[in-house]
Amino acid sequence: MIVYLAILALQIYCVVDVIRRGRNTIWIMALVFLPVASALAYFIVEILPTLQHNRHVRAARQTVVEKLDPERELRAAQQALDVADTMANRLRVADALTELGRHSAALPLYQRGAGPRPDFRTGEKLARSLFLNDRPAEALSVLDALPNVTAQSDQDRAKLLRGRILEEMGRSDEALALYGDVMDRMAGDEARCRYAALLLKVGRRGEARRVLEEVEHRMKYIDRHTRASQGPMYDWAMNELTTLRT
Repeated sequence: MIVYLAILALQIYCVVDVIRRGRNTIWIMALVFLPVASALAYFIVEILPTLQHNRHVRAARQTVVEKLDPERELRAAQQALDVADTMANRLRVADALTELGRHSAALPLYQRGAGPRPDFRTGEKLARSLFLNDRPAEALSVLDALPNVTAQSDQDRAKLLRGRILEEMGRSDEALALYGDVMDRMAGDEARCRYAALLLKVGRRGEARRVLEEVEHRMKYIDRHTRASQGPMYDWAMNELTTLRT
């Protein structure tokens, strides 16, 4: 009975999809008389190609690939570097190593790729790598020397990194100012959660609670992929909020 209902539901879904999208009506006859085989064929021929352009499907597929073979991009980047030792290929390998958490291995590649006068994005990556290698003072020096950019998103990303560096150096007031400045402009909730965490660290629990309640409200509107990819951050935020409410 369950199998029959599942086949019927698939059959109805495919027929409705044919009508709604204006596809060849010959599919309807095939779906009526050969529901299982034709539904499978319809999915492969008509539906699957359209899914390749759906960003949620692409993101989910990329997540699966990364879980099954986390070093896939690193191998591809290393092969490209073996063929041509260019700045772009060095940075690609460094990015792949960073994604895997191999920060000490990534840093020399960023340093070689950046050169003496890096552009904004390359210099930002070098500063981030220095910070992740517990060298905050050097990271701050690199950020200070970056060329000016007009894109607000680039400025905010650098400010968030600067805030993390200043926090690490014990300059909490400056870090809080930066987190507070960028959190309403940046996509996602990283800046907001870092702001709340630092507020808690300096004993400003009431302010931290208000910020975490904003995170809680915003979580209602994020897609499942974003929620899953940043699960630990959101779990931390909700656990802290629960503690603050007790």
